[in-house]
Amino acid sequence: MSEPRSILATDCGSTTTKAILIEKDATGYRLAVRGEAPTTVEAPFEDVTRGVLNAIQEVEELSGRTILDDQERIIKPEGEGRRGIDLYVSTSSAGGGLQMMVSGVVKQMTAESAQRAALGAGAIVMDALAHNDGRLPHERIARIRSLRPDMILMSGGTDGGTVTHVAEMAEIIAAADPKPRLGGGYRLPIIFAGNKDARDPVSEQLGEKSELHIVDNIRPTMDEENLGPARDMVHELFMEHVMQQAPGYGKLSTWTDAPIMPTPAAVGAMTQTVAHREGIQVVGVDIGGATTDVFSVFRSDTEEEGEERELVFNRTVSANLGMSYSVSNVLVEAGVANVLRWCPLDIDGAGLGNRIKNKMIRPTTIPQTLESLMVEQAIAREALRLAFEQHKQLATGLKGVQQQRTIDQAFDQTLSGQTLVDLMDLGLIIGSGGVLSHAPRRQQSMLMMIDAFVPEGITQLAVDSIFMMPQLGVLAEMHPEAAMQVFWRDCLIPLGNCIAPVGGKAKPGDSLAKVTLAGKTYEVIAGEMLVIPSTGDERLEVTVEPTRRVDVGAGRGQTVRQTIRDDGVVGTVLDGRGRPLDLPEDPTERCELLWKWLKAMDIYPEG
Repeated sequence: MSEPRSILATDCGSTTTKAILIEKDATGYRLAVRGEAPTTVEAPFEDVTRGVLNAIQEVEELSGRTILDDQERIIKPEGEGRRGIDLYVSTSSAGGGLQMMVSGVVKQMTAESAQRAALGAGAIVMDALAHNDGRLPHERIARIRSLRPDMILMSGGTDGGTVTHVAEMAEIIAAADPKPRLGGGYRLPIIFAGNKDARDPVSEQLGEKSELHIVDNIRPTMDEENLGPARDMVHELFMEHVMQQAPGYGKLSTWTDAPIMPTPAAVGAMTQTVAHREGIQVVGVDIGGATTDVFSVFRSDTEEEGEERELVFNRTVSANLGMSYSVSNVLVEAGVANVLRWCPLDIDGAGLGNRIKNKMIRPTTIPQTLESLMVEQAIAREALRLAFEQHKQLATGLKGVQQQRTIDQAFDQTLSGQTLVDLMDLGLIIGSGGVLSHAPRRQQSMLMMIDAFVPEGITQLAVDSIFMMPQLGVLAEMHPEAAMQVFWRDCLIPLGNCIAPVGGKAKPGDSLAKVTLAGKTYEVIAGEMLVIPSTGDERLEVTVEPTRRVDVGAGRGQTVRQTIRDDGVVGTVLDGRGRPLDLPEDPTERCELLWKWLKAMDIYPEG
């Protein structure tokens, strides 16, 4: 395919449809304009294309380009006089997105692998059934009937393993006879990605009652996970069945030059593109009103001789952690003390509870006072922290795998199934969602992410200010270079870098490391934070010399020289607070310490 001169991309969200126009100039691809309109998947319109056309019309007005003809059809390819566009792609999470159930034999093994496959495909996992989940058959049947998923992904058994337990789960699903959430004119899609020896009994149970599709086993052996075929089939069925039932999507799919992707899957695709093309490990987070999505790409915990460890993608959805509709759940899960520890105010649990109740009553309001902003950002830290903890529990190596150890590892007690998240090796954290993208000061966004994710070593931080990653993710499937150029130029707002030494029992005021940047040397002091203003250089070498017992990425006492982007709007943060990040229990002492750090980073205005 020849390189397009103009690209139109839309994202149909649950409330708003966003459209962006990307144009190619002498320097490459850039975002030209952005438009939006209310999503129209529900009454009175019940046609998603109406919202899409309204968003496109705004793009037309802002850009001076004619995109639609007199019959409201997209003009392709681009002609003379800025008429038409060369490429149109779209993503969607309207109508509640893709809602799935998964099943397996062992909850911590095949069911968890199925969950990773579904989440990676952009689905909301409503429940994970397993032979050992502690529920009786009638409870599982009732659960399937009540949830009414869009699709079910069945796994279970390694190839040549158990057939009986897989067949029993098929019997339960057949007995439930689940009806699809959208429309009654089609059979529920079910994907079987389990033991190949169980295909016949599964087909006997479900072949007549459902739209059954059989793909390669997700877990062909104990030591191997094969998520690709299942994820591809989820995408295919999402387009063929689920999307065709949603109002207007059948029409929209005839307009696009690539299959419509679920919004979370597109964000995941962009995260993976960045990780692979930049050769770094990445964490992305989208904190919304009701849910918090976490995406990560880290190296696997296994490696073939002579080969680098592959990059593994994971996604989790914390459906109970958000900043408006789910804000009370954050308080329940984190606890009052954990939220208040981030708040440098004279406020007690009752006062915090009242503020959160007011937010529940008026979920769309934004803070109007400095106090309210501090409380909201304290809650955001805990929502992000909890979502990341949940993510680390799913982003693991394979459980149940026998590990080979060398003689020097004989006394190493690490087990299979450990988290893949390695904060010392993390290269980039991307934040999105209102509380991060639209914080009054960029310093606030940066500190919230540092406090929540506690990165180690040298880590770059950025925010997606207008949530453009979904459109760029679906574009990356066709033109990764165009997607990457717009990503770095127009999507990301670089905040800066965090340098956080780890290890050593230092007293407050002790030197942890020396940092040399742009010809100047600074010290990381235990218990303190310092911001070095950015030079504006996209590439700059930094040298970090830790003290003997301190690690910044190369081992204790080992100097690190690394090229970093130094064009962040905040700068490079020297974080000497230690890892893990412990705050004093005494309220007065804690507030004094918090204010010292907040002032060091110029988080809130004086006076």
